[in-house]
Amino acid sequence: MNESYKPEFIELRKWLKDRKFEDTNLIPASFPGTGRGLMSRTSLREGQVIISLPESCLLTTDTVIRSYLGAYVAKWRPPLSPLLALCTFLVAEKHAGDRSPWKPYLEILPKTYTCPVCLEPEVVSLLPKPLRAKAREQRIRVQEFFASSRDFCCSLQPLFSEAVERVFSYSALLWAWCTVNTRAVYVARRRRQCFSAEPDTCALAPYLDLLNHSPGVQVKAAFNEETRCYEIRTSSSCRRHEEVFICYGPHDNQRLLLEYGFVAARNPHACVYVSQDILVKFLPSTDKQMNKKISILKDHDFIENLTFGWDGPSWRLLTALKLLCLEAEEFTCWKKVLLGEIISDTNEKTSLDIAQKICQYFIEETNAVLQKVSYMKDTEGALVSQLSLVETLWTEELKILQASAETLNSLQTACT
Repeated sequence: MNESYKPEFIELRKWLKDRKFEDTNLIPASFPGTGRGLMSRTSLREGQVIISLPESCLLTTDTVIRSYLGAYVAKWRPPLSPLLALCTFLVAEKHAGDRSPWKPYLEILPKTYTCPVCLEPEVVSLLPKPLRAKAREQRIRVQEFFASSRDFCCSLQPLFSEAVERVFSYSALLWAWCTVNTRAVYVARRRRQCFSAEPDTCALAPYLDLLNHSPGVQVKAAFNEETRCYEIRTSSSCRRHEEVFICYGPHDNQRLLLEYGFVAARNPHACVYVSQDILVKFLPSTDKQMNKKISILKDHDFIENLTFGWDGPSWRLLTALKLLCLEAEEFTCWKKVLLGEIISDTNEKTSLDIAQKICQYFIEETNAVLQKVSYMKDTEGALVSQLSLVETLWTEELKILQASAETLNSLQTACT
């Protein structure tokens, strides 16, 4: 459904036109499954520039330095991080309301986000264990970011008629942090003394950031030094009135949820992670060489990124299991296992058996969590949207595990 007639988009287009942006190919629209995005008004050919956003439209640290915040940033010691400068500017401009020259852009930004740091604790507790740990790390990182902003924000009191503690609240800075984290594009900038040594590479790109992610799409996106525009060039064709996608990167669904707050259906990069404790859970507790085997896997970087995918258990997972399943008399062959050699038919079968048990364990766990989520959706009305997001993630992981189970059955049959 075309949304270009809505007042906020009419104002945005006027604002962009004043900043020398002219675009006739893409218009905002609402799509089933992905929500708000950009639709092509004409057919697009492979290699065509689908959007070219002038530098004057980008919100960067240059924007902050040129603004009323510039003098405060320049004299602050120790120097501010580029991220804090951008977030402070976003909060100040949003607080300015109608007085902000960036209002047309701010009006179309999401009011809330669905990254794990924004989810309620009882919802975060339902996430897969690896993602749950990263979600906690994300929350700590944002809390530390907020704490580190206090002194600088207090220095801005002369700019505001009300207490800066109310303007730069935790919720306000969380919103700004999520805006930059989920929507910024990469534009490298030269190091300036008024900022800390952290990379200054984030730029907010109005209108361009309406483009949604699709894992199967290939695009070339970069800032063109000659035209002084941020350009996106498609590597595939697109028919008229279709949604135009870009790819945020080859991310699995847990990474997409952590960084961007959404899950992609049938994501070819999606997978289910197997942790060390799950690995050993299904191995004989009597194996006296188990600690040595785990140590070898760690030393050779085979204890992380062990996964089930759409095509079955990963080579890394099966290799780790083969090493862990070595009999005492086979242990000296561990190097051959890491090189992909077959040690014995028994080792091959045992490792597949363990992989099958782990896969079945995950299927049962996933079904149990999905039942719990379904129950909570009926009893916790205020959390329905957050719970639906978690439900989507687990549903996709269940499909992956079921596909892996079928692959393992085939491998078992062939092995037999």
